[in-house]
Amino acid sequence: MQIRTFEVDDWPQVWPPIVRAVVRAADTFTYDPAMTAEQAYDIWVQPAPGRTVVTHDGETILGTAHMNTNRPGPGAHVATASFMVAANARGRGVGGALVGDALDWARGRGYAGMQFNAVAASNTSAVELYERHGFTIVGTVPGAFEHPTQGRVGLHVMYAEL
Repeated sequence: MQIRTFEVDDWPQVWPPIVRAVVRAADTFTYDPAMTAEQAYDIWVQPAPGRTVVTHDGETILGTAHMNTNRPGPGAHVATASFMVAANARGRGVGGALVGDALDWARGRGYAGMQFNAVAASNTSAVELYERHGFTIVGTVPGAFEHPTQGRVGLHVMYAEL
């Protein structure tokens, strides 16, 4: 398994089996489940100085992440990132590798910390993964995420000092 910078030709392996599947499940991300491939591309693929990557095993893309500055101006010293893993690649360390890569990227650019703005409280595997990488829950907005089966659940803000 390797991580490399996203290339335009990767989109056919990133959109349908990963981004579209995750977004349409509507159980982890706050993206509109009806978004088109073009809308998703514009959101997911970060322009420089941000970065979008894929994790692959040979020719097969297993996951993707994007990272950037969380907020401009006085908040520009804090990074952010998001991660998606193909359903058939979960439990194989793909998410952990992507989180580690994002943290390395942020440290290498001198960010003071990394903040995740909206982690669904129901997404316990992601919360646990982030905590293993040094993130803590610094706040939760009660009922801010409409989960398709659990109803309204909290959205965590998570932070790791770098």
